[in-house]
Amino acid sequence: MSHTMQWRSLWRLGLLALMLAFGLALSQGTLAQADPEGEAAFAVPAVDADTWRQVRSGEVDSTYRDSRFDSTYNLVNASGETWRQWRNRWISPYGLIVIGGMIVMITLFYLVVGRKKLDEPRTGRKLLRWSALERSLHWSVATLFILLALSGLNLFYGKQVFYPLLGADAWGAMISASKLVHNYLGPIFGILLVILLLKLFVHNLPKKHDLEWFAKGGGLVGKGHPDAGFANAGEKVWYWLLATAGLAVVISGFVLDFPNYGQGRDTMQWANIVHGIGALGLTAVALGHIYIGTLGTEGSLEGMASGYVDETWAKEHHNLWYEEVKESAVPEEEIAQAKGASGDSSPQGSS
Repeated sequence: MSHTMQWRSLWRLGLLALMLAFGLALSQGTLAQADPEGEAAFAVPAVDADTWRQVRSGEVDSTYRDSRFDSTYNLVNASGETWRQWRNRWISPYGLIVIGGMIVMITLFYLVVGRKKLDEPRTGRKLLRWSALERSLHWSVATLFILLALSGLNLFYGKQVFYPLLGADAWGAMISASKLVHNYLGPIFGILLVILLLKLFVHNLPKKHDLEWFAKGGGLVGKGHPDAGFANAGEKVWYWLLATAGLAVVISGFVLDFPNYGQGRDTMQWANIVHGIGALGLTAVALGHIYIGTLGTEGSLEGMASGYVDETWAKEHHNLWYEEVKESAVPEEEIAQAKGASGDSSPQGSS
């Protein structure tokens, strides 16, 4: 009986020792998980400073390379850091300076010079300047441009402004909406912009008298208004900015929007840099265009709203074009009657 009790005690002691050993093994695993350096050393014991230098330089085997299809990038991609420095240290702050500087210039100009009013009274006779198709294209492109500019500015600077004010939830919803707006409306803007540029190409070819327009500052220097055809030199500059920098923004946007056509990471990074520089620059210039076409010049907004401009406005701002179309001027009452009868404010078609 005593021997039986001894064997039972030994069996219990052995079982207790086994349980203690098992618990010790579990505790070691937990400690390894709580210690990142210990966990890394346990998982990849050969990783040290020299190894990471090799990873950065590319002097490693496939173990340290991106495993995605047709990719030869290292896990540490130096070009990605270069892109980040360009974006955060140069493009982002200087873009803000350019846009903010344009707002300050416009404000000072308005306070000092004021609105450019017509020198002579209106005649009440109207000239068709923009057809319904041209106005539709203009307002569609303008609306999309504003939406893309606002969403793009939110993607660039919103985190520093709205995140502290609204909190994580509201900021997350804003950034998600901005991304969707930018990605889906961008291609539509690009297509409509190309159509608008083709439609207005003939009116924006450079002419000799454009040099005089620049010399007189669009009428701010000296007396009288400089010669201008359908589009003055300032409008032509805006057109060719859209035709060059604008198309560069559109093309780079397509590269970013559709990454499934074989473009690599370096191409995407360069596209992002081109897209950011071009978009921020165009946004700044667009502020001036919007000011001149609305608050800054009497009668300009009327033309793009109704399609018609007064004879006085045409003579003062686009005298060469006025000489070509002055015989087609019609009384304002006749236009109102035609609009009431047909519901179309452009009965004569495009000029």
